[in-house]
Amino acid sequence: MPKNETDAQSKSKERELLIQQVKQIAKGLGETFAPFCEVVVHDLTDPEHSVVDIHNNLSQRSVGAPATEVGIARISDPAYPQVIANYSNSLSDGRQLKSTSIGIKGSDGEYVAALCLNLDLSLFQNLQAMLGRFASVDTGIVASETIQTGGADTIRLKIDEFAAVRGTTPRSLSVDDRRAIIQELKSGGFLEIRRAPEIIASHIGISRATVYASFK
Repeated sequence: MPKNETDAQSKSKERELLIQQVKQIAKGLGETFAPFCEVVVHDLTDPEHSVVDIHNNLSQRSVGAPATEVGIARISDPAYPQVIANYSNSLSDGRQLKSTSIGIKGSDGEYVAALCLNLDLSLFQNLQAMLGRFASVDTGIVASETIQTGGADTIRLKIDEFAAVRGTTPRSLSVDDRRAIIQELKSGGFLEIRRAPEIIASHIGISRATVYASFK
């Protein structure tokens, strides 16, 4: 067998072995940090279809999706940093992510794969805001009041608090929990707010028809 062919087969086997090992690491990380952290494995030898494994799918990508800009940069330059940690990223719906990308090199020094983690910050930001509100007091005011429903932010905060109590994010709520929060919003008068069904649907990640069906 020609040497070039032997070398190519050897590199292919090494690539497959590395990717299989990275997939196992991704599986463990995905289970550990579910549902807040998306874990993606890229095969950088096939940039047009680089995504080969994905856990806790926040970005709505699928296996076979193309490489990202960071992946393309690694393919183009073996000297590109092997670890890029805690950089700012975002999803198409505007949610903020904290991302880390780890490049995996073969024995020849070329990038073969990448392990990427995308942490959804929305829940933690909401928790931080909730803790801040919880810890704040004003002893100089004594008053009796009726709490009135607010706008879109009030609805989102109500959903965030509901999800936080269950240790998850609004978009990861179960079907039963979605019905429960929608009923809770209805009982609290939040559906009287302008465009409430649209706001709820967008924040939970369901259709408006599903929202309407849940409170009928």
